[in-house]
Amino acid sequence: MSTNAPETDARPGAPVLRVVVSLDVEEEGLFSGRYAASGCGVRNVALLPRLAPLTRELGFPLTLFCAHTVFSSPEARPALTWMRDHCGAEIGAHLHHWSTPPLTDTSADGPPTRTDRLPRELLRQRLRTLLDAGRDFQSAPLTSFRMGRWDLKDVVRPLLAEEGITLDSSVCPLRAFRGGPDHFLAPADPYWVEGAGRLLEAPITQIPLWRPLARLWRGLTGGRPGPLDSFHFWGALSANPVWHSPRVMRLASRLHAQRGGKVLSLFWHSSEMLPGASPNVPDQAAADALLQKIYDYLRWLRRNFNVRGITAARLRAEAPDLDFPQRPAGRGDW
Repeated sequence: MSTNAPETDARPGAPVLRVVVSLDVEEEGLFSGRYAASGCGVRNVALLPRLAPLTRELGFPLTLFCAHTVFSSPEARPALTWMRDHCGAEIGAHLHHWSTPPLTDTSADGPPTRTDRLPRELLRQRLRTLLDAGRDFQSAPLTSFRMGRWDLKDVVRPLLAEEGITLDSSVCPLRAFRGGPDHFLAPADPYWVEGAGRLLEAPITQIPLWRPLARLWRGLTGGRPGPLDSFHFWGALSANPVWHSPRVMRLASRLHAQRGGKVLSLFWHSSEMLPGASPNVPDQAAADALLQKIYDYLRWLRRNFNVRGITAARLRAEAPDLDFPQRPAGRGDW
């Protein structure tokens, strides 16, 4: 990544496209399919300062959704502090309930219990443990949230409002998970969740190549999660740098803006910055290439759109003036 002066927008007269760049800041080992409750490494968090040019040169502050394992690690906290104090990063909450006290099962084999199947009080206690750890780190309440594994069904969302969360980013459109949430037909732009204290839902931006195609595919598959979710691999576009190529990321950005999108939201995992911690990043060369890919894409975005990089909390603060709709009617966990 270069060290040039900050980029400027090429289209200052065009509508503003707000861009939220976020990371799930977490322990290693999850890409192996094991969900350990303890003894999880967090070496990857020390690599976060490598992202400083995204903010300092390109003007995109980061939103760091942090797991309890990160907040509780003396090794990880200095990197979070540096990103917050020197790069304006927001610290948000990321619930990995299987590794957040109170723990009832220390098994690391197989996927954890889905959140809607956990006792409500146990899930509430784990959420409070996470938010208390975040408050201890931040000396202020955390207000932005993302559930691990996108595992947030509609019946779980009211817990967030009860605990003071004002923005959730746990919805991933065009995904339907076996035994888990159905986000397939969720909107790509933010919306207000009814009956939850004006909680703003800010989905990850993932859109169909052709708008009617998603509904057509849902009808053809009968809504069965396995076949339905395959759409993610052939009919969906996003700006998520691990999921898609630069060409697809650019196309997703153009189409989303053309369709009236007001917010572009992209993410990756902090563990994907550590060589060998993810199948997609097997070595240092791959880790360097990923960072360059992200930098080049955000530079392209700034040169081709009237963009403004904002954190999730800043988006929530501006939301009342942006005329976001209420949650559209329809079946699904969004």
